[in-house]
Amino acid sequence: MAAKLSFTFQFPLQKPSKAFQRKPILALSSLSYCDGFGFSKKNSVFRGQLSAKVNALQEEVTQSTNSETTLLSPTTLPSSSKLVLVVGATGGVGQLVVAALLNRNIKSRLLLRDPEKAVSLFGNQDEEKLQIFKGDTRNPADLDPTMFEGVTHVICCTGTTAFPSKRWDGDNTPERVDWEGVRNLISALPSSLKRVVLVSSVGVTKFNELPWSIMNLFGVLKYKKKGEDFLRESRLPFTIIRAGRLTDGPYTSYDLNTLLQATAGQRRAVVIGQGDKLVGEVSRLVVAEACIQALDIEFTEGEIYEINSVEGEGPGTDPEKWQQLFKTPQV
Repeated sequence: MAAKLSFTFQFPLQKPSKAFQRKPILALSSLSYCDGFGFSKKNSVFRGQLSAKVNALQEEVTQSTNSETTLLSPTTLPSSSKLVLVVGATGGVGQLVVAALLNRNIKSRLLLRDPEKAVSLFGNQDEEKLQIFKGDTRNPADLDPTMFEGVTHVICCTGTTAFPSKRWDGDNTPERVDWEGVRNLISALPSSLKRVVLVSSVGVTKFNELPWSIMNLFGVLKYKKKGEDFLRESRLPFTIIRAGRLTDGPYTSYDLNTLLQATAGQRRAVVIGQGDKLVGEVSRLVVAEACIQALDIEFTEGEIYEINSVEGEGPGTDPEKWQQLFKTPQV
């Protein structure tokens, strides 16, 4: 059984005091850690005690043989030079991506239409860990080049519902989000990027066939495919993750502590395919982890994968297991 972390994180939910501008607008202050006894990281004695606790717990978890998919799973140390831009960071998959990056101490930058949501989801973070830019991919004028300075990797997990819903309010349709938004983003990205990971959907090549044509009644699969094609033709180094029907969550309006404790339950085993042949469901946690793992696996560059999750033990956050999954996909 995987060891459970006995300490908790407390994240004050406070709004930024300054108006949002087209620059890093949310220099979130450092976290305040608490283990149930109410002491702050500003106290050096307690900070040392907390550090010892964390190190001991991480070592215990690392020695576990349980492969449960959870954002608190042990991970290898990230490259200090990595800066990951997450687009769609407050959506069902995006917020899990951000939580996992924060847990790995990987510096992140978020592009959000509503930056205030970042505070409620991720708490007050140091700007060295998390930067927030206000922008809308549907509006090319919002994508100022300064947003991308220093960015090494991009994970794009924007999206909307397949059928008309309240999420379509404000011109948030598949055409505007999955096609025009992705096109605008890709057009604005610098050629120096090491990888762009795009979350798409299974069935995008079959949108005129049953049962996919039903899902595509309002064009969601067609527009996702157009977004995919634009990325493929951009000459940027890319990986496309086509997700099955999403399960687990979304966890929107929960705080980072809740996100970090999210689990895929019994559906931890991962199935990866190619050729748009997989049909099934996938945990949002699994999709988020696949995006992060793909950033550093060289042979996933230029590839398109479908991903499902089924009952059973999975790869967790083990890079070697993910490499094997990506290396031998079902075709």
